[in-house]
Amino acid sequence: MANRYTLRMELPQSWTIVDVFTGQPAVVRQKVMVGMSPREAEDMVVQMNARDVRRRERAERKD
Repeated sequence: MANRYTLRMELPQSWTIVDVFTGQPAVVRQKVMVGMSPREAEDMVVQMNARDVRRRERAERKD
């Protein structure tokens, strides 16, 4: 299953989490995922992709 989220470097030490399906910065709890430190962004993108995989697997089982 393809990852939904990826990282994009905006400036050195400033990263954005991007939704690969829309090409737009991801939004979590009404916060746009931009201007993040490399460590923070990497941790968050791993969590977001894991959550998305679980969501899609549940949706597939319902079909």
